[in-house]
Amino acid sequence: MKKFMVLYMAPRAQFEKMMKSATPEQHQKGMEAWMKWMDKNKKSIIDGGAPLGKTKRVDAKGASDIKNEVGGYSIVEARSHADAVKMFGKQHPHLQVPKAWIEVVEIMPIPTMS
Repeated sequence: MKKFMVLYMAPRAQFEKMMKSATPEQHQKGMEAWMKWMDKNKKSIIDGGAPLGKTKRVDAKGASDIKNEVGGYSIVEARSHADAVKMFGKQHPHLQVPKAWIEVVEIMPIPTMS
């Protein structure tokens, strides 16, 4: 089985607007949808992940605050990239956020040193 990093993406402003304007009932409904999706795919989920917060970019000049469009992550396993993608259809809870998308990135094995 191969491993895949799943990145839950959305324009930062859109995501923040949705989080501020959602009612407690809407938050609850969203969490129920996530839990249902996770239960349906529990055999393939290695790490259910979590929402992500502020980002720091570190380079040769030091660290700086940046904003990106990554809202959260999960790690799943599947036989192929295509099989991994099939877990994330149009009804996935994250895709209910306006303008949201999901990126499924294969985690490559580290070559062994001989």
